[in-house]
Amino acid sequence: MPKLGMEPIRKAALVKATISEIGRVGTLDVTVSQIAKRAGMSSALAHHYFGSKEQIFLAAMRHVLTLYGAEVRGALAAAEGPKGRLQAVVRASFASGSFRREVIGAWLNFYVLAQTLPEARRLLGIYQMRLHSNLVHALRPLVGARADDVARGLGAMIDGVYLREVLKGGTPDGIRAAAVVTDYLERELDAEA
Repeated sequence: MPKLGMEPIRKAALVKATISEIGRVGTLDVTVSQIAKRAGMSSALAHHYFGSKEQIFLAAMRHVLTLYGAEVRGALAAAEGPKGRLQAVVRASFASGSFRREVIGAWLNFYVLAQTLPEARRLLGIYQMRLHSNLVHALRPLVGARADDVARGLGAMIDGVYLREVLKGGTPDGIRAAAVVTDYLERELDAEA
Protein backbone atom coordinates (compact mmCIF):
# COMPACT_ATOMS: atom_id res chain seq x y z
CA MET A 1 0.00 0.00 0.00
CA PRO A 2 1.45 3.41 -0.96
CA LYS A 3 2.45 5.80 1.79
CA LEU A 4 0.31 8.94 1.97
CA GLY A 5 3.23 11.27 2.59
CA MET A 6 3.29 14.69 4.15
CA GLU A 7 2.31 16.83 1.15
CA PRO A 8 -1.49 16.38 1.40
CA ILE A 9 -1.36 16.84 5.16
CA ARG A 10 0.71 20.01 4.89
CA LYS A 11 -1.42 21.41 2.06
CA ALA A 12 -4.56 20.84 4.16
CA ALA A 13 -2.90 22.57 7.12
CA LEU A 14 -2.00 25.56 4.92
CA VAL A 15 -5.55 25.79 3.57
CA LYS A 16 -6.98 25.73 7.10
CA ALA A 17 -4.43 28.31 8.22
CA THR A 18 -5.29 30.55 5.26
CA ILE A 19 -8.98 30.56 6.17
CA SER A 20 -8.14 31.27 9.81
CA GLU A 21 -5.73 34.10 8.99
CA ILE A 22 -8.10 35.79 6.52
CA GLY A 23 -10.84 35.55 9.14
CA ARG A 24 -8.56 36.92 11.86
CA VAL A 25 -7.22 39.82 9.78
CA GLY A 26 -10.44 40.43 7.83
CA THR A 27 -8.68 41.09 4.52
CA LEU A 28 -6.46 39.44 1.96
CA ASP A 29 -3.57 41.43 3.43
CA VAL A 30 -2.09 38.36 5.04
CA THR A 31 1.37 37.15 4.15
CA VAL A 32 2.48 33.68 3.22
CA SER A 33 4.70 33.90 6.28
CA GLN A 34 1.66 34.48 8.56
CA ILE A 35 -0.19 31.59 6.95
CA ALA A 36 2.81 29.27 7.16
CA LYS A 37 3.47 30.20 10.78
CA ARG A 38 -0.13 29.40 11.72
CA ALA A 39 0.23 26.06 9.89
CA GLY A 40 3.47 25.33 11.73
CA MET A 41 5.81 25.36 8.75
CA SER A 42 8.11 27.66 6.82
CA SER A 43 6.96 30.11 4.17
CA ALA A 44 9.38 28.42 1.75
CA LEU A 45 7.47 25.17 2.15
CA ALA A 46 4.16 26.97 1.58
CA HIS A 47 5.55 28.50 -1.63
CA HIS A 48 6.86 25.07 -2.65
CA TYR A 49 3.38 23.53 -2.37
CA PHE A 50 1.33 26.36 -3.87
CA GLY A 51 3.69 28.66 -5.77
CA SER A 52 2.09 31.96 -4.74
CA LYS A 53 -0.17 33.60 -2.21
CA GLU A 54 -2.98 33.77 -4.77
CA GLN A 55 -2.76 30.01 -5.33
CA ILE A 56 -3.02 29.44 -1.57
CA PHE A 57 -6.12 31.70 -1.49
CA LEU A 58 -7.63 29.77 -4.41
CA ALA A 59 -6.95 26.44 -2.71
CA ALA A 60 -8.65 27.75 0.43
CA MET A 61 -11.71 28.82 -1.54
CA ARG A 62 -11.86 25.50 -3.39
CA HIS A 63 -11.89 23.87 0.04
CA VAL A 64 -14.68 26.16 1.29
CA LEU A 65 -16.69 25.54 -1.90
CA THR A 66 -16.17 21.78 -1.62
CA LEU A 67 -17.48 21.76 1.96
CA TYR A 68 -20.40 23.97 0.98
CA GLY A 69 -21.23 21.76 -2.00
CA ALA A 70 -21.24 18.65 0.19
CA GLU A 71 -23.51 20.42 2.68
CA VAL A 72 -25.96 21.36 -0.09
CA ARG A 73 -25.94 17.87 -1.65
CA GLY A 74 -26.59 16.29 1.75
CA ALA A 75 -29.43 18.68 2.51
CA LEU A 76 -30.99 18.16 -0.94
CA ALA A 77 -30.80 14.38 -0.60
CA ALA A 78 -33.00 14.57 2.50
CA ALA A 79 -35.41 17.19 1.10
CA GLU A 80 -38.93 16.39 0.02
CA GLY A 81 -40.64 18.37 -2.71
CA PRO A 82 -39.74 21.72 -4.29
CA LYS A 83 -40.31 23.79 -1.15
CA GLY A 84 -38.25 21.33 0.89
CA ARG A 85 -35.43 21.64 -1.67
CA LEU A 86 -35.47 25.44 -1.36
CA GLN A 87 -35.38 25.28 2.41
CA ALA A 88 -32.55 22.73 2.23
CA VAL A 89 -30.41 25.04 0.08
CA VAL A 90 -31.06 27.97 2.43
CA ARG A 91 -30.26 25.92 5.55
CA ALA A 92 -27.10 24.53 3.94
CA SER A 93 -25.97 28.05 3.07
CA PHE A 94 -25.98 28.94 6.75
CA ALA A 95 -24.87 25.61 8.22
CA SER A 96 -22.17 25.73 10.86
CA GLY A 97 -19.49 24.47 8.45
CA SER A 98 -19.95 27.46 6.15
CA PHE A 99 -21.31 30.11 8.49
CA ARG A 100 -18.37 30.56 10.86
CA ARG A 101 -16.65 33.91 11.35
CA GLU A 102 -13.42 32.89 9.54
CA VAL A 103 -15.26 31.27 6.63
CA ILE A 104 -17.52 34.30 6.25
CA GLY A 105 -14.39 36.47 6.10
CA ALA A 106 -12.88 34.16 3.49
CA TRP A 107 -16.06 34.30 1.38
CA LEU A 108 -16.15 38.08 1.35
CA ASN A 109 -12.48 38.36 0.54
CA PHE A 110 -13.01 35.80 -2.21
CA TYR A 111 -15.44 38.27 -3.84
CA VAL A 112 -12.71 40.92 -3.69
CA LEU A 113 -10.13 38.55 -5.19
CA ALA A 114 -12.55 37.65 -8.00
CA GLN A 115 -12.40 41.25 -9.22
CA THR A 116 -8.74 40.91 -10.16
CA LEU A 117 -7.92 37.21 -10.47
CA PRO A 118 -9.57 35.33 -13.38
CA GLU A 119 -9.37 31.92 -11.65
CA ALA A 120 -11.15 33.34 -8.59
CA ARG A 121 -13.78 34.90 -10.89
CA ARG A 122 -14.27 31.50 -12.54
CA LEU A 123 -14.72 29.73 -9.18
CA LEU A 124 -17.15 32.39 -8.01
CA GLY A 125 -19.08 32.05 -11.26
CA ILE A 126 -19.35 28.27 -10.78
CA TYR A 127 -20.68 28.77 -7.24
CA GLN A 128 -23.23 31.34 -8.43
CA MET A 129 -24.39 29.18 -11.35
CA ARG A 130 -24.84 26.09 -9.15
CA LEU A 131 -26.73 28.05 -6.50
CA HIS A 132 -28.93 29.64 -9.14
CA SER A 133 -29.55 26.30 -10.86
CA ASN A 134 -30.57 24.59 -7.60
CA LEU A 135 -32.91 27.45 -6.73
CA VAL A 136 -34.51 27.66 -10.19
CA HIS A 137 -35.05 23.90 -10.30
CA ALA A 138 -36.96 24.01 -7.01
CA LEU A 139 -38.79 27.27 -7.76
CA ARG A 140 -40.10 26.41 -11.22
CA PRO A 141 -43.00 24.20 -9.99
CA LEU A 142 -43.87 26.80 -7.36
CA VAL A 143 -43.66 30.14 -9.21
CA GLY A 144 -43.45 29.16 -12.89
CA ALA A 145 -42.00 31.85 -15.14
CA ARG A 146 -40.87 33.93 -12.13
CA ALA A 147 -38.42 31.20 -11.05
CA ASP A 148 -35.36 32.92 -12.54
CA ASP A 149 -36.14 36.29 -10.92
CA VAL A 150 -36.99 34.79 -7.54
CA ALA A 151 -33.80 32.68 -7.64
CA ARG A 152 -31.76 35.83 -8.30
CA GLY A 153 -33.42 37.50 -5.32
CA LEU A 154 -32.76 34.50 -3.07
CA GLY A 155 -29.13 34.36 -4.17
CA ALA A 156 -28.75 38.06 -3.45
CA MET A 157 -30.37 37.59 -0.03
CA ILE A 158 -27.97 34.77 0.84
CA ASP A 159 -24.94 36.82 -0.20
CA GLY A 160 -26.34 39.91 1.52
CA VAL A 161 -26.80 38.11 4.83
CA TYR A 162 -23.14 37.05 4.67
CA LEU A 163 -22.13 40.67 4.05
CA ARG A 164 -24.16 41.93 6.99
CA GLU A 165 -22.77 39.22 9.24
CA VAL A 166 -19.23 40.51 8.71
CA LEU A 167 -20.28 43.88 10.08
CA LYS A 168 -21.66 42.36 13.29
CA GLY A 169 -19.64 41.13 16.22
CA GLY A 170 -20.01 37.85 18.01
CA THR A 171 -20.75 34.36 16.84
CA PRO A 172 -22.71 34.06 13.59
CA ASP A 173 -26.28 32.81 14.07
CA GLY A 174 -26.98 30.48 11.14
CA ILE A 175 -30.53 29.73 12.27
CA ARG A 176 -31.43 33.41 12.38
CA ALA A 177 -29.68 34.06 9.07
CA ALA A 178 -31.60 31.22 7.38
CA ALA A 179 -34.84 32.60 8.86
CA VAL A 180 -34.24 36.00 7.22
CA VAL A 181 -33.85 34.39 3.80
CA THR A 182 -36.73 31.96 4.39
CA ASP A 183 -39.02 34.90 5.28
CA TYR A 184 -38.18 36.48 1.93
CA LEU A 185 -38.87 33.16 0.20
CA GLU A 186 -42.26 32.81 1.92
CA ARG A 187 -43.28 36.32 0.80
CA GLU A 188 -42.33 35.44 -2.78
CA LEU A 189 -44.29 32.20 -2.63
CA ASP A 190 -47.30 33.96 -1.08
CA ALA A 191 -47.25 36.48 -3.95
CA GLU A 192 -47.77 33.54 -6.30
CA ALA A 193 -50.84 32.24 -4.46
